[in-house]
Amino acid sequence: MEGQGENDELYPIAVLIDELKHDDVLLRLNAIHRLSTIALALGPERTRDELVPFLDDSVEDEDEVLTALSEELGNFTEYVGGPEFGHVLLSPLENLAAIEEPLVREKAVESLNKICAQLSEKQIDEHFVPMILRLSKADWFTSKVSATGLYSTPYKKSTQNMQQTLRQNFGGLVHDETPMVRRQAANNLAKFVKEMDAPVVIEEMIPLFQYLASDDQDSVRLLTVDILIAIAEEIPKEQQPSHGVLLTSLRALFEDKSWRVRYMVADRFEKLAKAVHEEVVTRDMVPAFVKLLKDTEAEVRTAIAGQIPGFCNLIDRDTLLNEIMTSVEDLVSDPSQHVRAALGTQISGLAPILGKEQTIAHLLPMFLQMLKDEFPDVRLHIISKLELVNNVIGIELLSQSLLPAIVQLAEDKQWRVRLAIIEYIPLLASQLGVKFFDEQLSDLCMGWLGDTVFSIREAATQNLKKLTEVFGVEWAKESIIPKVVGMGQHPNYLYRMTTCFAVSTLAPVVTLDIIETSILPILDGLVGDEIPNIRFNVAKSYAVLVDTLRRIPAEGTLADAEKPGESKTPSPRGQELIQQRILPSLEKLQEDDDVDVRYFATTAAGTQEEIMQTSP
Repeated sequence: MEGQGENDELYPIAVLIDELKHDDVLLRLNAIHRLSTIALALGPERTRDELVPFLDDSVEDEDEVLTALSEELGNFTEYVGGPEFGHVLLSPLENLAAIEEPLVREKAVESLNKICAQLSEKQIDEHFVPMILRLSKADWFTSKVSATGLYSTPYKKSTQNMQQTLRQNFGGLVHDETPMVRRQAANNLAKFVKEMDAPVVIEEMIPLFQYLASDDQDSVRLLTVDILIAIAEEIPKEQQPSHGVLLTSLRALFEDKSWRVRYMVADRFEKLAKAVHEEVVTRDMVPAFVKLLKDTEAEVRTAIAGQIPGFCNLIDRDTLLNEIMTSVEDLVSDPSQHVRAALGTQISGLAPILGKEQTIAHLLPMFLQMLKDEFPDVRLHIISKLELVNNVIGIELLSQSLLPAIVQLAEDKQWRVRLAIIEYIPLLASQLGVKFFDEQLSDLCMGWLGDTVFSIREAATQNLKKLTEVFGVEWAKESIIPKVVGMGQHPNYLYRMTTCFAVSTLAPVVTLDIIETSILPILDGLVGDEIPNIRFNVAKSYAVLVDTLRRIPAEGTLADAEKPGESKTPSPRGQELIQQRILPSLEKLQEDDDVDVRYFATTAAGTQEEIMQTSP
């Protein structure tokens, strides 16, 4: 800026000061986002000596501004001269880590850990660990909460004495009188444990875990499930049975009076089972699994239902059949629809574990009962996982009971349910086969094209495209195209409108011959339709066809031409069809009485002209 004279070098800081003191929050926020630019202008030395101290004094602001500052400082190491000077950023972030707003503290902790990863062992011992200790011993709980998230990153880089200091001070946070601090200590202890060797974990971390596991606050106890998993993963499995405290705490978690704790156990059950010794799985976890399947709280039963295939894959089939299967079968008629829906997403996963004979004996009756469930999500989840059962027992045993469920979902009064089943149709088609589809589901799919809800009609046209990809172009020519042609002459304008959508969707997956002999005649017949909305959709369909025909090869579809390594030369016949069949129709539509029809027709014709002008 002219006129600044000897104060030129102070200009960036002066502007920043003015902007950060402005009443407008957005202006202050923008100033924070421009810090890197200002730091570049100042250079590393002045950034360290002037900008960072200034920011250190600027922590009294709106939470949104402080959150942005906390995040920005995490990427600031390069602007202060690189990692060797990274420690100068700790002071403003330490202040931000003590702010009352949780999001500001969270971003400050993230940035501190990011900077810590770049610091040397000396910097960590002289600057980072002392900062952690100050936060850990602060009077206000917010600093302590932030401190709990800072122990893991510097631990491996610290000296043995400093590691011991870190463990002792973390223990102080675990025993803090404030529940919020204990909660965050529990939340971060699992991560801290993973940085330690097994002997240290056994000697020092198990007592901390045990203390938290007996906390009077269930919000603390529920976080100890992840700690138990982390500890079990660090201790060799063969040593686990000798640690009675660990197993006692595990059993206590299974029996906890708080449903929130039992929910967390249920949600992590497979991880727990993988972390502990096989003897513990058989002796303790199988009975606990059965008990959780019968828990009084629906949320717990929902969570454990999600663990069924994962956990059952870890035990032998006899145990599954003799001790667990009866309780799983009871969930089919569970009073909670959410439990049944969760079971619906998982039950098929048992088929590969049980094998064909036991799947037919145990799973098939459950499967068929759930296909009749009054709650649509249960039926949808069962159908979505059909492939797993199909691979084990074959579709013949399912198809007769499957069909009524599909029809019922297809006609459900809730349009979102109808939409969901449409999305599963291509998967079902590939499993059921073309014969079953043509006989039982083809009319259903065409019926959706006339649904009163636009989203259903749109999804139905996409469905035709996916079915063509599943069954092939020849099948589409015989089974779909004739029905689309018939729709183009339907007295209900919705069907004629959907014909345009279907044509546009199918064009890229059918051949040049089908476009010429079937699709173009459909559109030619709709050019003079009495409904303007149909005519301008015809113009939009022509635009899609122009794009398709100029790239489609003489043989195969546009999709074939676009496959990597299978590029094919576009057919001259496609350009001829554009010139002889499409452009004359577009010229007619350009003279239409309706302004929208003229607009879309002109746009489609203009696209072709641009292509012609840019073609070599």
